[in-house]
Parts: sequence; C-alpha cells; structure tokens
Amino acid sequence: MSAPGPLGLPDSVRACLFDLDGVLTRTATVHFAAWKRTFDEFLQRFDPQQPEFGQADYNRYVDGKHRADGVRGFLASRGITLPEGGPDDAPDAATVAAIATRKNEMVLRELDEHGVEVYPGSVDYLRAVKEAGLATAVVTASANGEKVMAAGGFADLIDVRIDGVVAARDGLRGKPEPDTFLAGARALGAAPAEAVVYEDALSGVAAGRAGGFGYVVGVDRVGQADALAAAGADVVVQDLSELLGERA
Repeated sequence: MSAPGPLGLPDSVRACLFDLDGVLTRTATVHFAAWKRTFDEFLQRFDPQQPEFGQADYNRYVDGKHRADGVRGFLASRGITLPEGGPDDAPDAATVAAIATRKNEMVLRELDEHGVEVYPGSVDYLRAVKEAGLATAVVTASANGEKVMAAGGFADLIDVRIDGVVAARDGLRGKPEPDTFLAGARALGAAPAEAVVYEDALSGVAAGRAGGFGYVVGVDRVGQADALAAAGADVVVQDLSELLGERA
C-alpha cells in the first residue's frame, strides 16, 4: 500500500533518488542483451559445458551493480575466478577488466544505433515530482549516465547525477552498499530519512534499505515483485505512473 500524501509518498520526503536503467529508461533490456552476449561468448571459450547466461543471472548478480562487480559476481556463481587485469587488456583477454570493457562497448554501440527509449509514465512522474518542488537525482551504476539522460530528453528534470564516473572518482562502493544513494542525498542537501529511492534492481532496493532512506519504491519490470518486497521495498509498482493516482 502506498504511503499517504502527494505522489504516493510520505509528507516528509524532500528529495527523490531515481535509478536510471529500468526505472526511467528501457535500457535495462539493452544491458541484459549486452551482458548475455559478453558472458556467453566468454563461457563458450572458457568452459563450453557451462549453461548460458540468463535473466535470473542478470537479476541476481549483475543488475544495478558496477560492471566489474557484476563480472566478479556472475563468474563466482559459476566457480570461475579471473585476474583483475586493467584498461589496456585486449577485448578477448580472460580478465575482469576486459570482460567489463567488452560489455560497455556493446552497450555504447546499441545506444548509438538505436538511442534511448524512456518509460513515458515514469518520466511523467518525474516531471510531476519537479513540479511539486522536490529535489531530484539520478543514481546509477552506469558510467554512461550523462549520455543516457541527454538521449532520453529528461536531463533538465534532474538536479544531481551520481553515476559510475562519479562513483569511481569518489571511491563510492556499488549497490547493494548505500554509498551512491547517500551521496545523492548529500548533494541535494537532504537527510536519508527525507529521501525516497526508486529502484528496479534487487541490489538497489537493498541499498535503499541499508541507507536508512525514508521510503523505497520497487519498480517491477521483470516479474520479481515479491523479491523486491523481500529486499526492502515499501511499495512495488510496475511503473511510477501508478503513484500519480495518489496525489491529493
């Protein structure tokens, strides 16, 4: 059940922290496809007997996390440990850095060729949040946050961006640690208890709960409503537009 108050939020909320992929944009499907191709190609070379990378693997080990953390987490689930490597590794090198780089190259190619598709209802909600005078931030593990926001046409609705570039610069741990969301709240001048987190990833919902945020909204795009609730979401919706009906 949604909390009472405008936009389906507690009256105490002053700041809204939005994940990007899967909440405001449809790029989660782009990321899944890029991860699948990257991991399947690697597994075919490294251990052809391994099952292919699937949606459940994405949801559990990769979604919402920094690229390198996603690589380590998924490979660990298959009993594979690789050296870290570095940015100068060849694209087909068997290192964490090379696999992460390969995945990002595929995502950038997809964005260049097809652009960014937004969730219209969620962007309508973002616009309503701004009209209500609440501060806004995008908090994403993606290093391409600025590019995606610009391509999606809603950069003017976002006050602060905490993305993979900022996280690397400031040494912020990735989700499910709350560091990036806490940085977003600080940048907006809001205490965690005065901020709401919007997330479609289990790791992101867990980060919102771990950070002591006042409200956590889970966005179910892939049929994991129960898991989002179990991870700590106060309410789970299929699209943020559902919360617009809560306005007084």
